[in-house]
Amino acid sequence: MTNALFVAVIAIVMAAIFLWGFRRLPDEGWQMIASVPMRKHADGHWQGLNLTYYGFFNATAMAFACTMVLILMSSIQASLRATVAVLTMGLLIALPMARIVARIVEGKRHTFTVGGAAFILIIVLPWLIGLFNSIVGEPLGLSLPPRPMLAAIVIAYAFGEALGRLACISFGCCYGQALTQLPPFFATLLRRFSFVFTGQTKKVSYEGRLAGKPVVAIQALTSIVFAVGGLVGVLLFLESRWLGALVVPLAVTQLWRVASETLRADFRGGRRISAYQVMAILGLLYGLAMLPFVGQAASSTPNLAYATRIFSNGWLLILIQLEWLLVFLYLGRSSVTTSRVSFWVMPDRV
Repeated sequence: MTNALFVAVIAIVMAAIFLWGFRRLPDEGWQMIASVPMRKHADGHWQGLNLTYYGFFNATAMAFACTMVLILMSSIQASLRATVAVLTMGLLIALPMARIVARIVEGKRHTFTVGGAAFILIIVLPWLIGLFNSIVGEPLGLSLPPRPMLAAIVIAYAFGEALGRLACISFGCCYGQALTQLPPFFATLLRRFSFVFTGQTKKVSYEGRLAGKPVVAIQALTSIVFAVGGLVGVLLFLESRWLGALVVPLAVTQLWRVASETLRADFRGGRRISAYQVMAILGLLYGLAMLPFVGQAASSTPNLAYATRIFSNGWLLILIQLEWLLVFLYLGRSSVTTSRVSFWVMPDRV
C-alpha cells in the first residue's frame, strides 16, 4: 500500500506540473528568467546575458532525478556515500557529452542533446559501477548492487527527461512537425496534442519558422511516455523486481525515442534515420546484452522508511542544491540569444 501511495503521489504531482507547463510554456514570456548586464556599449546600453527557463527546468529535472536515485537506493540500505560518488561521476560524464555529441551529430557548438548523453551513460554506467565496486567499494565495504543501481539510474533518467522536456517547450527546441505537413488523419488526431509557440527568440521560430503555427506537441508526448515508464519502474523496484525495474523504463525511453523522431521537425543531422535513433536502438540492445553481467540483486527488501534518512542529512541536501545551481549555470546561460539593457532614474520618485 505504501509503495502504491508513493507512486501515486509522484504521478499526481507530475500531472499537475505537466498540465500547467503544457499550457503556459509555449508562450513568449516563459523563455527568459532574467538578463544580467555584462558589457556597456558606447550608446549607453548594456549587452545582457540571458538566463533561461531552459536551465531552470533542466536543473530541477536533474535534481529530482538524483533525489529519486538516492531515495530508491536508500530504500535498500545502500551506501549513500557510494551512491553519491557514482552519481557524481555519471554527471561529470553526461553534462559534457550533452554538448559534444550534439556538436558531432548536428555540427553546432551552441546546443545540447540529452539523447546523446543518455546513450553514452548507458554504455559507460555498468563499467563505472563495476570499477567503483572493485577499486573503492570492496576495500571500504561500500559496494553497490549493480542491477538495482542501474535500475534506479534508468528510472531517474526517465523522470529527469520527462521533466526536462518542459525546458524544451520553454526554449522552443525539439519541436514537432507542423500539423499542415501531416496526412489529414494524423493532423486531426494530433490537433489536441499540438502547441502554438510565440516569440521570435524561440528555436521553433528562428530555425523552424513555425511561430504561430500548430505543431505536434512532441515534447509533451515525450514527457507523458517517459513519466509513465518511470512510474512503472519505481513500482517494480519497490517490489524487488529488479529485472523489470531496469528493462521497462530502458525499453520505454529508447523505443519512444526512435518512434518520436518521426514526428520531430528540428534539425537532427542530414540523414533520413537520425543518429539519435541509431543510438537509442544500440543503447537498448547494449543494455539488454549487459543484463547477464549485472545480475547482483539487493541484499535487503526495499522499504521507503529507510529513505527518510536522506532528508535529515544536511550535507546531502546542500549537495543537491549545489548540483541544481551548477546545472542551471551550465545550461541556463543562453549562448544563442542576447539582450540590450538600459537603466534610468524615475524623476517622480527622487
